[in-house]
Amino acid sequence: MSDFDLPPSAPRRIVPPPAITSRPGAESRAASDVVRDVGVVIVAGGQGTRTGGTELKQFRWVAGKPMLLHSLQTFMARPDVHTVVVVLPRSHAADPPPWLFQCDIDRLLVSTGGRERAESVANGLEDIPDDVRTVLVHDAARPLVPDDLIERVVQEARRGHGAVPALPVVDTIKEVDESGRIVRTVERARLWRVQTPQGFPREMIEQAHAVARRDGIVATDDAGLCERLGFPVVVVPGSERAMKVTEEGDFARAEALFALPA
Repeated sequence: MSDFDLPPSAPRRIVPPPAITSRPGAESRAASDVVRDVGVVIVAGGQGTRTGGTELKQFRWVAGKPMLLHSLQTFMARPDVHTVVVVLPRSHAADPPPWLFQCDIDRLLVSTGGRERAESVANGLEDIPDDVRTVLVHDAARPLVPDDLIERVVQEARRGHGAVPALPVVDTIKEVDESGRIVRTVERARLWRVQTPQGFPREMIEQAHAVARRDGIVATDDAGLCERLGFPVVVVPGSERAMKVTEEGDFARAEALFALPA
């Protein structure tokens, strides 16, 4: 067995309803000479409580369509993408919104989210088909991720290491204690704001999640799990368009970014 080998696990799949058809032209960029070996896990299993309201954040409309659909269509438009696994909350996984299938349903799978983000990603990884060699993990809360950013991540991951898009920190950073008192000023020269999608060789990300599950480790991103095992992870240039919609005011910001030239 190689350093990355893991015991096989049973897939957890939910098949989309057969009556729903794919959107015409979804594979307009496909080319016969492109190797379709990239699998994508879109994490949309959270409840989005910080934006307020009762509707799931990832289902709310932004820039003309549901937020999750932006990401799904962006990845489906890539000819190198073999499968996209969308991880939904348990309450919605068995009955996804119909607009979710406005893409190539032959390349779409729906998986059930877990209690924590890492569990949701692990569930999505279990559904990735055997043909996939490179895996991207993306947060549905980043609806406007540019294709050139995705390309940079894929190319680095194919070189055998993890890759994360990121932007350098430009603000002064302070470490603050529980009372609100400043402890120190943090040197920002080597600090970066990490985004998604994050890309990995399949065996690397599967082993990182398996070991994290065994050890009860929780991380805010998948790269952190790989770093913990000493796997190489590099930074590629990110994009302001890959912002994360977290608070209510972020919806207006995303609308403004969408209106600007890419």
